[in-house]
Amino acid sequence: MCSQTRLVLNCCGPFMKLGEPVVAMAIECGAHYVDVSGETLFVDVCERKYDQPARDARVYVVPTCGLSSVPADLGVIYLQQNFGGTLNSVEAYLVMHLPPKLLAERTKGVVRYSSWESMINSIAAMSLTSLHQKPLSPQLKPELKQRCLIHKNLNRWCLPFPTTDTDVVNKTQRYLLSSEKKRPVQYKAYISFPSVFTVIGILVAGALLFLLSKVSLLRKLLLDYPRLCSFGVVTHDDLVEGVMDDLLFQYEMLGEGWEKGSDVDSSPPNRKVVGRVSVSGADPAYVGTAVVVIFSALAILQESDKMPNRGGAITPGIAFRNTSLVKNLQENNINFEIVTKP
Repeated sequence: MCSQTRLVLNCCGPFMKLGEPVVAMAIECGAHYVDVSGETLFVDVCERKYDQPARDARVYVVPTCGLSSVPADLGVIYLQQNFGGTLNSVEAYLVMHLPPKLLAERTKGVVRYSSWESMINSIAAMSLTSLHQKPLSPQLKPELKQRCLIHKNLNRWCLPFPTTDTDVVNKTQRYLLSSEKKRPVQYKAYISFPSVFTVIGILVAGALLFLLSKVSLLRKLLLDYPRLCSFGVVTHDDLVEGVMDDLLFQYEMLGEGWEKGSDVDSSPPNRKVVGRVSVSGADPAYVGTAVVVIFSALAILQESDKMPNRGGAITPGIAFRNTSLVKNLQENNINFEIVTKP
């Protein structure tokens, strides 16, 4: 298959289990590679093992081209480009608006088993220290501090959100520093809920899932009986049709930095701008992911002259920041906008 195509688009997870042979064979056959992975360990494998082979083959390997992590990575770059000065930090809050039908039908299965398996295996590989979002290196001033475990912002209750997005954004920002001497943006991710009781419930469920995933026998129970362990949310079957059609994802990006012409080294930040990336339409979770990865693939095939000419294993932000990807997503229910300016 890889020898008969110019690009392999991989949607088959869990990627730590199934993805690496596909990456290796795509490179061997001279085909570009994109996927919808959201697994930090797999992204690290791609970078560590396949960056140089991909460069030698003059092909691009770009994982995390779904809702994890294109909205976050390109969202930060979009905010940088429209900030009107020097952007120092971004705090990103994921806001989800769940339709009544989704809540009513959740016990009939609204999450695919492959997503569940990826999540359980990713949690099993986590350490407690990895849950704390590491600061960007090199360390910048003023440093963007991690907010407390439970805090209130945007009139919602919020928790730190340990996703692949933070690592991906940091890799992109380090690249911009090394290649273009641009000041990197510090990034922290959070997820928000309307009620403090929901937050407490999420914390308890997350802690329980973390502990169960660490014990091999209990992890096998989670993987062998997903419907029982998820109270019906996870399914091997097709999802209930239309159940996610009114679901809305919003990434509220609170940017802080300096106005154009300010002394960045000796004066405190004096400018705040709010950006937003929203994903809507029919089944935004799965259809939205498909839209993102398809246009990412098309960007490689049609606009490689606007991408870094070195090839290799790179992030979406490095690969697509100068292409038409954001414009194409804007026309397909994935909107990038500046919400408030000073």
